[in-house]
Amino acid sequence: MTESRRDRDIEGRARNARPRDGLGRPLPYGADGVERQPEGVVRAPGETLREAQRLLDAGMPFHAHEVFEDAWKSGPDEEEPLWRGMAQLAVGLTHAARGNPTGGARLLLRGAGRISGYADRAPYGIDVSGLTSWAHELAERIGDTPLDAVAEAPRLTRPGGE
Repeated sequence: MTESRRDRDIEGRARNARPRDGLGRPLPYGADGVERQPEGVVRAPGETLREAQRLLDAGMPFHAHEVFEDAWKSGPDEEEPLWRGMAQLAVGLTHAARGNPTGGARLLLRGAGRISGYADRAPYGIDVSGLTSWAHELAERIGDTPLDAVAEAPRLTRPGGE
C-alpha cells in the first residue's frame, strides 16, 4: 500500500502547496502561480480594507477574501458578521469570475445579508449600502460565462470614508 503524504505548512497543518492562479484555482505543481496571502495576519481595519481593495482591483477576489477572513478571525466578536460578510462578497465574485453562477449568486446574497445590519453605522467608511446594492445587482446578472473580476470589482469604502 502506498502512503499518501499531505502537504503541510510550517505548523504541521494540512495545506495544499500547489500553486494557485489569481482566482485561487490550483495549478499543476511546478507552474508559475500567484503568491498566496499569508494566513493569520492581524491588520487594523483600514489596512484590511486597503489590502482587500488592492487585491480586488488586481482581479484577485479570492485573495481579498483571505484578507477579510483574517479580519473576522482576529477582530472583535461583534464585528465577525461584518468581516465574514465582506469575505463572502469577495468569494462570491471569485465564483462569478470562475463561471459558477449558482455559487457566486448564493455567496453574494449571503454576504450582502450579513453586512446589511451595519448600514446605519458604515464602520470604517465601508459603503455598506453600495456593496449590498452591488451584490444584489451582480447576483441577478451572473451567467455561465465567467465575469471579469477586475471590471466587476466593487469599491469597498465611500469616497472620503475610512
